[in-house]
Amino acid sequence: MKFLETKIPPPLVMLISGAIMYGLAQWWPDWQFELPYRLWLIVPCLAVGLYLGVDALRAFRRAHTTFDPLHPERSKHLVVVGSYRFTRNPMYLSLLLALVAWGLYLGNGAALMGWPLFIIYMERFQIRPEERALAQKFGQPYLDYLTQVRRWF
Repeated sequence: MKFLETKIPPPLVMLISGAIMYGLAQWWPDWQFELPYRLWLIVPCLAVGLYLGVDALRAFRRAHTTFDPLHPERSKHLVVVGSYRFTRNPMYLSLLLALVAWGLYLGNGAALMGWPLFIIYMERFQIRPEERALAQKFGQPYLDYLTQVRRWF
Protein backbone atom coordinates (compact mmCIF):
# COMPACT_ATOMS: atom_id res chain seq x y z
CA MET A 1 0.00 0.00 0.00
CA LYS A 2 3.02 2.24 -0.43
CA PHE A 3 1.19 3.93 -3.30
CA LEU A 4 -0.99 5.76 -0.73
CA GLU A 5 1.96 7.33 1.09
CA THR A 6 1.75 11.14 1.02
CA LYS A 7 -0.82 11.04 -1.78
CA ILE A 8 -4.03 12.31 -0.16
CA PRO A 9 -3.97 15.81 1.37
CA PRO A 10 -4.55 15.55 5.14
CA PRO A 11 -7.50 18.02 5.08
CA LEU A 12 -9.19 15.70 2.58
CA VAL A 13 -8.46 12.71 4.84
CA MET A 14 -10.12 14.67 7.66
CA LEU A 15 -13.19 15.43 5.53
CA ILE A 16 -13.47 11.78 4.49
CA SER A 17 -13.13 10.74 8.14
CA GLY A 18 -15.83 13.25 9.08
CA ALA A 19 -18.14 11.83 6.41
CA ILE A 20 -17.49 8.32 7.71
CA MET A 21 -18.32 9.52 11.22
CA TYR A 22 -21.59 10.99 9.97
CA GLY A 23 -22.37 7.74 8.17
CA LEU A 24 -21.67 5.70 11.29
CA ALA A 25 -23.99 7.97 13.28
CA GLN A 26 -26.73 7.41 10.69
CA TRP A 27 -26.07 3.66 10.54
CA TRP A 28 -26.27 3.20 14.31
CA PRO A 29 -28.80 5.74 15.61
CA ASP A 30 -29.26 3.67 18.76
CA TRP A 31 -25.77 4.73 19.81
CA GLN A 32 -26.88 8.35 20.28
CA PHE A 33 -25.96 9.87 23.62
CA GLU A 34 -26.80 13.10 25.32
CA LEU A 35 -23.81 14.93 26.65
CA PRO A 36 -24.71 17.81 28.93
CA TYR A 37 -22.71 20.94 28.20
CA ARG A 38 -21.13 19.40 25.13
CA LEU A 39 -20.44 22.88 23.75
CA TRP A 40 -18.07 23.28 26.71
CA LEU A 41 -16.05 20.45 25.13
CA ILE A 42 -16.58 21.27 21.45
CA VAL A 43 -15.54 24.93 21.59
CA PRO A 44 -12.18 24.32 23.32
CA CYS A 45 -11.40 21.48 20.87
CA LEU A 46 -12.03 23.82 17.96
CA ALA A 47 -10.21 26.75 19.56
CA VAL A 48 -7.09 24.74 20.41
CA GLY A 49 -7.17 23.09 17.00
CA LEU A 50 -7.44 26.43 15.23
CA TYR A 51 -4.62 27.88 17.31
CA LEU A 52 -2.33 24.91 16.59
CA GLY A 53 -3.03 24.97 12.87
CA VAL A 54 -2.52 28.71 12.47
CA ASP A 55 0.58 28.72 14.68
CA ALA A 56 2.11 25.89 12.66
CA LEU A 57 1.42 27.59 9.33
CA ARG A 58 2.92 30.85 10.63
CA ALA A 59 6.05 29.01 11.78
CA PHE A 60 6.47 27.48 8.33
CA ARG A 61 5.91 30.84 6.64
CA ARG A 62 8.49 32.52 8.91
CA ALA A 63 11.00 29.77 8.08
CA HIS A 64 10.33 30.24 4.35
CA THR A 65 9.70 26.56 3.83
CA THR A 66 6.91 24.51 2.32
CA PHE A 67 4.03 23.18 4.33
CA ASP A 68 2.88 20.94 1.48
CA PRO A 69 2.39 17.56 3.19
CA LEU A 70 2.47 15.73 -0.13
CA HIS A 71 6.09 16.76 -0.73
CA PRO A 72 8.01 16.76 2.56
CA GLU A 73 11.28 16.40 0.64
CA ARG A 74 10.83 20.00 -0.55
CA SER A 75 11.31 21.33 2.97
CA LYS A 76 14.12 23.86 3.16
CA HIS A 77 14.33 24.26 6.92
CA LEU A 78 13.57 22.18 9.97
CA VAL A 79 10.82 23.92 11.96
CA VAL A 80 11.00 23.29 15.72
CA VAL A 81 9.53 26.52 17.14
CA GLY A 82 6.06 27.48 18.34
CA SER A 83 3.72 24.54 18.72
CA TYR A 84 6.39 22.30 17.18
CA ARG A 85 8.12 22.42 20.57
CA PHE A 86 5.25 20.31 22.01
CA THR A 87 4.03 18.18 19.11
CA ARG A 88 5.70 17.11 15.88
CA ASN A 89 2.39 17.35 14.05
CA PRO A 90 0.40 20.38 15.19
CA MET A 91 -1.38 20.68 11.84
CA TYR A 92 -2.56 17.08 11.99
CA LEU A 93 -3.44 17.47 15.65
CA SER A 94 -5.58 20.46 14.70
CA LEU A 95 -7.44 18.30 12.17
CA LEU A 96 -7.86 15.58 14.78
CA LEU A 97 -9.32 18.04 17.28
CA ALA A 98 -11.82 19.17 14.65
CA LEU A 99 -12.86 15.53 14.20
CA VAL A 100 -13.20 15.04 17.95
CA ALA A 101 -15.40 18.15 18.07
CA TRP A 102 -17.45 16.80 15.15
CA GLY A 103 -17.92 13.48 16.93
CA LEU A 104 -19.06 15.25 20.09
CA TYR A 105 -21.44 17.36 18.03
CA LEU A 106 -22.92 14.25 16.43
CA GLY A 107 -23.40 12.78 19.90
CA ASN A 108 -23.07 9.21 18.72
CA GLY A 109 -20.77 6.51 20.08
CA ALA A 110 -20.31 4.91 16.66
CA ALA A 111 -19.31 8.27 15.16
CA LEU A 112 -16.56 8.62 17.77
CA MET A 113 -14.88 5.60 16.19
CA GLY A 114 -14.04 7.73 13.16
CA TRP A 115 -11.25 9.79 14.64
CA PRO A 116 -9.08 6.78 15.60
CA LEU A 117 -9.30 5.75 11.94
CA PHE A 118 -7.93 9.18 11.04
CA ILE A 119 -4.99 8.63 13.41
CA ILE A 120 -4.26 5.17 12.01
CA TYR A 121 -4.36 6.41 8.42
CA MET A 122 -2.25 9.47 9.15
CA GLU A 123 0.35 7.46 11.07
CA ARG A 124 0.78 4.90 8.30
CA PHE A 125 0.39 6.90 5.11
CA GLN A 126 1.43 10.45 6.03
CA ILE A 127 3.51 10.79 9.18
CA ARG A 128 5.91 7.84 8.81
CA PRO A 129 6.75 8.68 5.17
CA GLU A 130 7.21 12.35 6.14
CA GLU A 131 9.51 11.37 8.98
CA ARG A 132 11.60 9.20 6.67
CA ALA A 133 11.93 12.04 4.15
CA LEU A 134 12.81 14.61 6.82
CA ALA A 135 15.35 12.29 8.46
CA GLN A 136 17.01 11.80 5.10
CA LYS A 137 17.00 15.54 4.41
CA PHE A 138 18.00 16.94 7.83
CA GLY A 139 19.87 14.01 9.39
CA GLN A 140 20.92 14.08 13.04
CA PRO A 141 19.22 17.37 14.00
CA TYR A 142 15.88 15.87 12.94
CA LEU A 143 16.62 12.54 14.65
CA ASP A 144 17.39 14.46 17.85
CA TYR A 145 14.09 16.35 17.47
CA LEU A 146 12.25 13.02 17.18
CA THR A 147 13.59 11.96 20.56
CA GLN A 148 12.64 15.24 22.23
CA VAL A 149 9.09 15.90 20.97
CA ARG A 150 6.10 13.58 20.84
CA ARG A 151 4.37 12.77 17.60
CA TRP A 152 0.84 13.84 18.54
CA PHE A 153 0.69 15.26 22.07
